[in-house]
Amino acid sequence: MTKREILILPDPLLRKVAEPVHEFDDALKSTVEDMFETMYAAPGIGLAGPQIGYMKRVVVIDLADEENPDSGKIAMVNPEIVAMSEETAISEEGCLSIPEFAYEVERPAEVTVKYFTPEGEEVVREATGRLAVCMQHEIDHLDGVLYIDYLSRLKRDRVVKKFQKRAKVAG
Repeated sequence: MTKREILILPDPLLRKVAEPVHEFDDALKSTVEDMFETMYAAPGIGLAGPQIGYMKRVVVIDLADEENPDSGKIAMVNPEIVAMSEETAISEEGCLSIPEFAYEVERPAEVTVKYFTPEGEEVVREATGRLAVCMQHEIDHLDGVLYIDYLSRLKRDRVVKKFQKRAKVAG
């Protein structure tokens, strides 16, 4: 297992659409393990392939919370939301690619996600609460969408400008 570098806004790869996975092989399983190691080291509860420059539709999640029945390691390959509730919920979100910021975002309260395990088994899973939010957030990454895209234009522009300024200073 190898800890990978997490890409930070304004890296252009964060805005690209990830490609579907076609081969469920050892390389995929190794990348999934790297993603878990990277996520835990950050520390975070979710990580999508594009956040480490891996432009495939792969997501890892772990809501390690003993009181939450949805806790535990989840690796989703080619995930897609197949149903969502009309009811919405507002929760605070942060992102490993946009460190030090968190904002309230409104999303569907419940989702049904179809995905494959790294071994190629199809799974259909219903999610509510933090798991539903996390799944939606990470699947958005696969489509080049960041949680700040759900904010007002003013808030989003402020965050983007701060990270553009940091990137100029660092680079």
